[in-house]
Amino acid sequence: MKPRLILFVFMFIIWMFLGWNINTHNVIAGLLVAGVITLVMGNLFASTPHYFGHGTKYLWFLWYVPVFAWECLKANIDVGRRILSPSLPINPGIIKVRTTIKSDIGLTILANSVTLTPGTLCVDMDIEKGFLYIHCIDVGSYDMDKYALGIVDKFERILKKIFY
Repeated sequence: MKPRLILFVFMFIIWMFLGWNINTHNVIAGLLVAGVITLVMGNLFASTPHYFGHGTKYLWFLWYVPVFAWECLKANIDVGRRILSPSLPINPGIIKVRTTIKSDIGLTILANSVTLTPGTLCVDMDIEKGFLYIHCIDVGSYDMDKYALGIVDKFERILKKIFY
């Protein structure tokens, strides 16, 4: 019950922040939207509910959003430069990346984050062995471990704190 209450309050605060208008209609709509999200996704962050004593997972998620947005912006600029300047190299390839995230939701969000970042696409997962197979528009270096770490590490460090 406590994780759902925290999620409800968190979603309502986000709604009010995004609406930036405190009036009766906005508050009622926020309560309804937060209620529906809580009913549908109530256990999203509570994969281990007995460890969910405080809202630090939500704070880490709040940190994850701008980190993801920044990485996505950088990747958009890189892909845009490659499109506008055909002389920039395109060296496509599939790399194998090891991940230590064990939860299904954490792996899904990690794979989706990689896929939503332009220039990369998660094409397969080996959940038992902990590998992601990622197609890259430009495999920048021949040190695949270093390159793979650069793609996944920023996301994985934060997601491990959310989905431990």
